[in-house]
Amino acid sequence: MTANGETSGDLPMAPIEAAPIENVTFDEIVIGQSASIARQLTVMDVELFATVSGNIDPVHLDAKFAADSRFQKVIGHGMWSGALISGVLGTRLPGAGTVYAGQDLRFRRPVGLGDVITATVTVREKQADKNIVVFDCLCTNQDGEVVVTGTAEVVAPTRKVRRAAHALPQIQMIRHDKHDALLRKCDGLEPVATAVAHPCDESSLKGAVEAAEAGLIDPILIGPAAKIRALAAAHGLDIARYRLIDVEHSHAAAAAAVALARSGEAEAVMKGSLHTDELMAEVVRKETGLRTSRRISHVFVMNVPTYPRALLITDAAINIYPTLEDKVHIVQNAIDLAKVLGVETPRVAILSAVETLNPKIATTLEAAALCKMADRGQITGGILDGPLAFDNAISAEAARIKGIKSPVSGQADILLVPDLEAGNMLAKQLSFLANADAAGIVLGARVPVILTSRADNVRTRLASCAVAALVAAARRPSLALNAAAAPLAAE
Repeated sequence: MTANGETSGDLPMAPIEAAPIENVTFDEIVIGQSASIARQLTVMDVELFATVSGNIDPVHLDAKFAADSRFQKVIGHGMWSGALISGVLGTRLPGAGTVYAGQDLRFRRPVGLGDVITATVTVREKQADKNIVVFDCLCTNQDGEVVVTGTAEVVAPTRKVRRAAHALPQIQMIRHDKHDALLRKCDGLEPVATAVAHPCDESSLKGAVEAAEAGLIDPILIGPAAKIRALAAAHGLDIARYRLIDVEHSHAAAAAAVALARSGEAEAVMKGSLHTDELMAEVVRKETGLRTSRRISHVFVMNVPTYPRALLITDAAINIYPTLEDKVHIVQNAIDLAKVLGVETPRVAILSAVETLNPKIATTLEAAALCKMADRGQITGGILDGPLAFDNAISAEAARIKGIKSPVSGQADILLVPDLEAGNMLAKQLSFLANADAAGIVLGARVPVILTSRADNVRTRLASCAVAALVAAARRPSLALNAAAAPLAAE
């Protein structure tokens, strides 16, 4: 969680000193000479300082904790102000080549988020034998109030330096707190009765137990009972409180899980250690499965640190080469999910390789058809645009440069991919190259289906169960789903 409870400070942070630098040598320094820099304390500053220093005192990072502290608000680290003094000494006076010898600081007043601190150093004394200069140090806030006083002793440079400022790298904060917001949306919801098919390895059984302990699901464990109990004992998992249905093998477990959902005993189905195809074959079986009038499709809910809102990618797991008719259902499933997650009017970017219609690229024609179908009310609840290349869907600036006027560019909530291969590669690229957190859900069936993977971490497993819990709760006719009233990220 960020210090003020919001996701902010994600823009690259510029260096304090960007202009060409010129130092002041020991011989040039005079008593009473001074220099200053000013900087506003941001959430990013606090988090970076905590990361570098290791000081993760919650008074600096947790708004709720800080509200009960002495100052009743999040405050910056004291040495952040001290670092500003270091910035003046190293870049302004004396500047390049300065060596710190000592510093004595007194912290007079706390510095809060948004405060603008001006750090000033003033020459008090020169010691010619060792080129030592003693400075009075003062930090004040935007109201002129003193926050830090003290002294600093440095060895001043003797060689004149004039040079361009060193180019510093841009800094991008990578957070993993957006899934926490997803989990918080489930606060107050009843755990969802979930048929867990064949949880016969550590990952799948542990995932079900963790989701149950988080209050997201009430698991019904289905599989070889003796094997499941032995597995739980081996890994220290307490499953005594959960219903356990003994069946011989994974095929029977899949069939039993679907049967429980079909009868209404389970509101969701969760994949265990069996293969996805094995479970989905039972889900889509004509006579005994969970088919509805909708085409079944998969949605990845991706929280990408570099993107300001949850990003839904569909379909990357079920429909290999979807037809235009299939895509109508896939889009509608994703729009309905986005609404459950709190997006009032989801924006759908229909992806292709280009953003213009090209008869040789079928996905561009399908994109145009889907947009027209939305205009005619055949797809409802969202704003569709396409074809859009990925850059134009994600970046309003990229669209502007190409002269594309789109209500979706830079604001996409849903990415409709051309086929499973493209969607799978996109989702995995975001996970492994952009540090995105993912959750996955299958929609279009009578109940949501949670597809977990052995490679999923705890955060991903819990988030997938949270999505299923929200979908299941939204389908309860008597339940007012207040949890979905607020979107997962800024509109």
